[in-house]
Formats: sequence, structure tokens, C-alpha cells
Amino acid sequence: MSSELTKVVLVGGGRMGQLIAQELKGQGGFELLGVYDITNCQELDQDAPAADLAIDFSNKSSLSHVLAYVRRTGCALLSGTTGYTDDELQQIKALGQTSRVIWSGNYSLGVAVLRHATRLAAQSLPGWDVEIVETHHNQKADAPSGTANMLLAEVDPSGERPVVYGREGMVGARPAGEIGMHSLRGGTVAGTHEVHFFGPDEEVCLTHRAASRQIFVKGAVAAAQRLLQRDPGFYTFDDLMFS
Repeated sequence: MSSELTKVVLVGGGRMGQLIAQELKGQGGFELLGVYDITNCQELDQDAPAADLAIDFSNKSSLSHVLAYVRRTGCALLSGTTGYTDDELQQIKALGQTSRVIWSGNYSLGVAVLRHATRLAAQSLPGWDVEIVETHHNQKADAPSGTANMLLAEVDPSGERPVVYGREGMVGARPAGEIGMHSLRGGTVAGTHEVHFFGPDEEVCLTHRAASRQIFVKGAVAAAQRLLQRDPGFYTFDDLMFS
């Protein structure tokens, strides 16, 4: 990278977007060209200035505008927006054919380690019952969280096991192989994720607690800096931070 400032457009004017903007300013080396949210994100289609990097922590409803912007400008994209369908994620990944792209449901290094630990535990404890519990603030729009879905993928990479989202009524005995997924919402919780493994007469619980959103902010900016040094392609958080 040259010594010139990296030009950035930020999609999402909420709390995460505000913290990202503060972090970019504090680190230096970045020039924020504009912030786009639900009121003006359509400007990304044609009118927004070309940047080197788009950072998206908005709502999935903005996806078409984000896609249009990256296709138009060829800029790099770091996306942390959650709630996407598989088809929508494939559209983001396809941008990697011509641009540098990363999408992650969580930009915390600690959560990345939790994912690795979850994969190891699932491989080492076959046949154990698994329950995933995530807790977030009362303003979070999607459930389960993107991180919880990432943990689910570590437990069941093939996606073949039955998943139950909460339980109610006379549900009967727990079916073999079932994975429970539970979402709690309240207060100002930045994010807590637990993966419970229940075996005969014992339990293993892996837990990550976020004390503030700042861990996601710092992880996202660090990932963006590494993304800008890569060739066009789609990258995972692990690709950029651990390889």
C-alpha cells in the first residue's frame, strides 16, 4: 500500500457504524468519504464517490445497493451485516471474482478461537447433545445471531442434523442428533455465546462474552487493513488473521 490515505465509504450509521468511523479516524491512514444508511443508501448505486474500501455494518435490506457499489467501483468490501440468506451470501462471495471481499458474522479474535474450540469439541464428543445459546441487546434485529449460526456450522458442517429454535409444550424426549438454538434479548448486552455439550454425567460449556462492541470494531479494522494487501478474492476472517 502507498502512503496515501485509504478512501472509505461506510454503510450503516448505527452504533457499530459510529464506532467504526471513530476507529478509522483514531488510527489514521483513512479518509471517510461518506456514511450511507437507510435514508440515502440508494446513492451507492450511481452517485456515491468511488472509494478503495466499503465497510458494511448495516441491514440486509441495503444489500442490493452495496452489491451495486462494489460492482461499479471495484472497491474492496468488508461486510459484517448479518441475517443474510444463503443466496445473499453467495452474491457477496461472487464479488470476489473481481474485488477483495470479506464477510464475517463476527470480527472478534476471541470468537474465532471459540469457533475453533467448538469444532474440536464436536469432533471429540460424538453423540453428545449440543445446545447453542446467544444473548444480545434488546435492539438487535436478527435471531439467531450470525455468530450463533457460525458456531452451528462448526458443530454440524454438513448441515444434516435437525435444529430446533427454542422449545414449547409437550416436546417429548430429545431426538438423537438434535441441536438446540436459543436467542435471548435484553438490556445492552454486547454479545454472549455459549455452546453446551451434554454427555453422560458431565457437561462441557464453551463461552465467549463481549464486554463491549469495541472488540468487533478493532477486529474489523484490522481485517480491513489486511484485506487491502491481498489480491481479489473472497476471504474469511481466519484467512486474513491466522494465515
